[in-house]
Amino acid sequence: MTDEIITTENEPKNFIHAFIEEDIAPGGRFEGMTVHTRFPPEPNGYLHIGHCKALCIDFGSAEKFGGICNLRMDDTNPAKEDTEYVDAIKEDIHWLGFDWGDRFFYGSDYFEKTYELAVGLIKKGLAYVCELSPEEFRQMRGDVGIPAVSPYRDRPIEENLDLFERMKNGEFPEGSKTLRAKIDLSSGNFNMRDPVLYRIRYIEHHRQGTKWCIFPMYDFAHPIQDALEGITHSLCSLEYEEHRPLYDWVINNTDVPSKPRQIEFARLNITNTVMSKRKLRRLVEEHYVSGWDDPRMTTLSGLRRRGFTPASIRNFCDRIGVSKAPSVVDYAFLEHCLRDDLNAHAQRVMAVIRPVKLTLTNYPEGLTEEFETENNPVDESAGTRRVTFSRSLWIEADDFMEEPPRKYNRLYPGNEVRLKSAYIIRCTGCKKDENGVVTEVFAEYDPETRGGTASDGRKVRGTVHWVNAADCVDAEVRLYDNLFSDPEPDAGDKDFIECLNPNSLEVLTNCKLERSLETAVSPDSFQFIRLGYFTVDNKDSTPEHLVFNRSVALKDSFKK
Repeated sequence: MTDEIITTENEPKNFIHAFIEEDIAPGGRFEGMTVHTRFPPEPNGYLHIGHCKALCIDFGSAEKFGGICNLRMDDTNPAKEDTEYVDAIKEDIHWLGFDWGDRFFYGSDYFEKTYELAVGLIKKGLAYVCELSPEEFRQMRGDVGIPAVSPYRDRPIEENLDLFERMKNGEFPEGSKTLRAKIDLSSGNFNMRDPVLYRIRYIEHHRQGTKWCIFPMYDFAHPIQDALEGITHSLCSLEYEEHRPLYDWVINNTDVPSKPRQIEFARLNITNTVMSKRKLRRLVEEHYVSGWDDPRMTTLSGLRRRGFTPASIRNFCDRIGVSKAPSVVDYAFLEHCLRDDLNAHAQRVMAVIRPVKLTLTNYPEGLTEEFETENNPVDESAGTRRVTFSRSLWIEADDFMEEPPRKYNRLYPGNEVRLKSAYIIRCTGCKKDENGVVTEVFAEYDPETRGGTASDGRKVRGTVHWVNAADCVDAEVRLYDNLFSDPEPDAGDKDFIECLNPNSLEVLTNCKLERSLETAVSPDSFQFIRLGYFTVDNKDSTPEHLVFNRSVALKDSFKK
């Protein structure tokens, strides 16, 4: 499978890359320096497709300019962080084709240094210990044109130093005190109204244990971590644009060794999905899905299990572009990118997922033939394979109708169709059970049409795929649709749970696959002819019980 990234012709320059070019050019703020970015996920859940856009921007920008990118776990908030998520994040990033080398860090690696820098702010008179309760803090935050208030703002430096150390030593109840930056209580940007830098939390950290009971806020820790790692460009989603003055304030007022530049871009939003990790967690914990890797989830592990390829996802992120303007991308475009990749690389095979028996009544009993068929008609180098053929076959149930509508070109009494790569057959009738359900279709084959071509030149409109009943493989097939039937499940005041699609999964058993699929293993992907693209399930499939997931249907609903 290729990892080539497809780009559109005459694509406008990525504005982030334009800023970086400006910064590293002669006279720029980073002239002569190596471009250095970072990807800082919080290890409290699995990465999803929205994170993938940030991944491609962070790692991709470093690659473009011959730079480097760090992977840093933002574990400054100890709530719900777990090594399971750390391992999953690493696996997802490597799967996409990115690597951080030896530049793997934890935000908690910097707890000691961050504390020292906070003490330095206190000594400069730029931070103070505040005893407002959370409720009092909200009440005294002020409003537009009304300054915030803190009665503790003018505490003496020595008293602040003593109280902050005692906070660290665990002498005060959780929530009773915070350390706040001393900036501007009347600022029109509320992020600058003496924001909280540290809060007390009595909770065990997944790496630090109970060593710390005070934890830095993200807006304080993040710029410090960037500066300590020598990051040149801190690329963030757009919600941090209003936080940038605070980012710069921290960089300019603490004794850090470098001055990174923060640049913001619009987040990725896709129809029929939710991008909130909190909401994804609820889907998992309340068992609306089977786990973080459920193929209906937009987590990278879920998309991988469904059959998405690294190339398709990277192409998707590349082709939607990077901008400051928020937008919503149709989920059908994500499928379009997958279909493009699989069409070029997936082997074609025959599979019958809703089988009905087809008996060729005039075919010699006991005879087995072989036919050669192409593996991929758009890739001659993929070669061919041989499939077996006999008197008893399986076809799709909807490839036969006793009383068909107009323009139905498949099997019905008296009609001829072509069995792919084999013979032309004429339907002679069917057999039904006591409920009137067709259980067997009868036809006669024309032995003079081997390969599917009539020597007399007669035209046959329909072509039907099949598998040989004598040596086919049984399998379970899972058909997936959008997890949410509403294009905007979390818009406004909607309860996104009520927008779940009750038909997002259909499980079919006793499906019949050609023998070549007997040895298929994950991440093998195939086009089941006329049915869609399918992949071997990477969790439940075994040699004794094959399970295939439909990755995407053949029909492209994306309007170019």
